[in-house]
Amino acid sequence: MLAMGCCNAMAVYLINPNSTKIMTENALHAAQAAAPDLEFIGWTSQDGPSVIEGPEDGAASIPPLLILVQKASDAGADAIIIACFDDTGLKKAKEIARCPVIGIGQASYHMASLLAEKSAVITTVEAAVPILQNNISALGFADHIPVVEAAHIGVAELETDTEKALQKFNATAQNIQLTAKINTFILGCAGAVQISSDFALTGGFTAIDPVTAAARLCRAISTRL
Repeated sequence: MLAMGCCNAMAVYLINPNSTKIMTENALHAAQAAAPDLEFIGWTSQDGPSVIEGPEDGAASIPPLLILVQKASDAGADAIIIACFDDTGLKKAKEIARCPVIGIGQASYHMASLLAEKSAVITTVEAAVPILQNNISALGFADHIPVVEAAHIGVAELETDTEKALQKFNATAQNIQLTAKINTFILGCAGAVQISSDFALTGGFTAIDPVTAAARLCRAISTRL
């Protein structure tokens, strides 16, 4: 377990459904930077797949994820973040938790709809595209987010080769910008916290990091607006 933040603050459990601990650590740092007045506790699903790159990985990750969701709820979580852009297991997690559960994909779609009339998602691999399209449609954001494209890079490479990942994401964004006239991009992977700042700076794009979006929604929840 990793913990960051203020004592006696709202306790947000950030759960990574894959077993790659460095991704949890990087997401935790991004969440804490986005909402420093909250306490973030990071958990890694040791029994999940090493990465989630399609429906088979997603299905395999759900049973151990839900065990952690139940544990976080029992521990008194004020909110839970599912740190996978596919919003893996989100519906079932909401059913068993006694607190708000936010998917980082879900959070970023809400944020994008407020920031721009049209946005696009850039994800990692092609297998993720139909999953994300279905999620976007189910949440009612299909008109706001009409484009979902893969950068054709593995999730793990966002951690091991950030320069290559940045180049791939930038190239995909430039193509979407030319063809769809969209300048606001949602980075469709929790691991994209590694490139989000450079993506915005080098490409001149508006970038939405989903972990940041989820953390800031937790802050809004904490004010009980």
